[in-house]
Amino acid sequence: MRSATPKLLHPLCGRPLIAWAIAAARDAGARKVVVVGGPDRALAPAVELAADAREGAADVVLAVQQEPRGTADAVQSAAGHIDRDAPAIVVCGDVPLMTGAALRALAQAHADHGASATMLTMLLDDPTGYGRVVRGSDGAVERVVETKKPGDATPAELEIREVNGGVYAFAGGDLLDALAQVRADNAQGELYLPDVLPILRAQGKAVAAHTVDDPALALGVNDRGDLAKVRAIAQQRIHARHMAQGVTIVDPGSTAIDADVEIASDTTIAPFSSLHGATRIGSGCQVGPLTTLIDTRLGDGVQIPHSYAAGAEVRDGASVGPFAYLRPGTLLREGSKVGTFVEIKNSDVGEGAKVPHLSYIGDADVGAGTNLGASTITANYDGRDKHRTTIGEGVHGGVHTSFVAPVTVGDRAWIGAGSVITEEVPPGALGIARERQRNVEGYDERLKERAAR
Repeated sequence: MRSATPKLLHPLCGRPLIAWAIAAARDAGARKVVVVGGPDRALAPAVELAADAREGAADVVLAVQQEPRGTADAVQSAAGHIDRDAPAIVVCGDVPLMTGAALRALAQAHADHGASATMLTMLLDDPTGYGRVVRGSDGAVERVVETKKPGDATPAELEIREVNGGVYAFAGGDLLDALAQVRADNAQGELYLPDVLPILRAQGKAVAAHTVDDPALALGVNDRGDLAKVRAIAQQRIHARHMAQGVTIVDPGSTAIDADVEIASDTTIAPFSSLHGATRIGSGCQVGPLTTLIDTRLGDGVQIPHSYAAGAEVRDGASVGPFAYLRPGTLLREGSKVGTFVEIKNSDVGEGAKVPHLSYIGDADVGAGTNLGASTITANYDGRDKHRTTIGEGVHGGVHTSFVAPVTVGDRAWIGAGSVITEEVPPGALGIARERQRNVEGYDERLKERAAR
């Protein structure tokens, strides 16, 4: 990947690559998921996050491969977690498009064949770079020939179109016994997991193959180009899932939706919108165009065009934008409005309240039904600490007003335009904080006379 970030931690539609493999294993019904990583334990945070993602979190564990000595050695590193009396499925961590359904089908084929090992295979028009599956006269799998370097495979073997998908089902005990017999008889000096297959065959044990129709299931990621290819397919799957559940995505080609985003039916996602992280969107919403939501929750019937929200909550019937910015800690209650060129941060905007134009509301509590005029600012920082502004219900805010926190404005108060409010405004009062207007007659002529001297 030519990156300081380990390959399996590169993001794909909101998840690191390794999280896709973990999710597929869980969906397939695995009782335990073992992730094999290097001695730097770089994968540990992702494994811990996956373990914490659901109840009974001890089903995901990390095993350490001390040296990068090949796939068989990697599986050997996890030997302490393999049950001799149960099937074990081995999946490459860089194959993010593998699904739980495909793994369940492989496990079922393994059981149906009564095999010691069953490998997932694909038929490719261009098998370049993949290990070739060599079958015996009886149709059973004899071995897999790697093709990483010249000399690994013969010309005849390179003509084989059936390739190793890198996913296997084993009888646990047979796998453990065969791993001890694998030797590094290849140009790389590595221990390859496919070399387990001829060992099992030599012992008279059955080795079967389960061929899948969709080659995308086993697409691996080895560089940034591969990552882009699998991202396109993963995004198509995500879009298809949402549209099948009643979501309108006007232009899927210009829309990015992460894997864990939830969207209710009858919501429309307009072009050039991006939905990321743990975003949750209710029913009947209009999102976009050109809207980005990150870890944001929308209720039902929300409208949010041309806006950016991160870590915010927008409740039923509220409207946002265009050109609004909701920062973390923002709560817009039912029916509230945040309009054009408005920034809200760590604030609670009450039911039916309005912040229509050109304003910054930070660290504030705004009561229900309040209307703040254009160019309203809550000055929440005194140079050392941040303070909150409390604005009551039904307040009428004048244009070009600043509230210097900490300050409180009572219910039904009125604020004169151009005011800088530094002290409490009682309920129902009019707060004005500005110098009385004074006109200097003939000022322009005086300037001209002074310039002529």
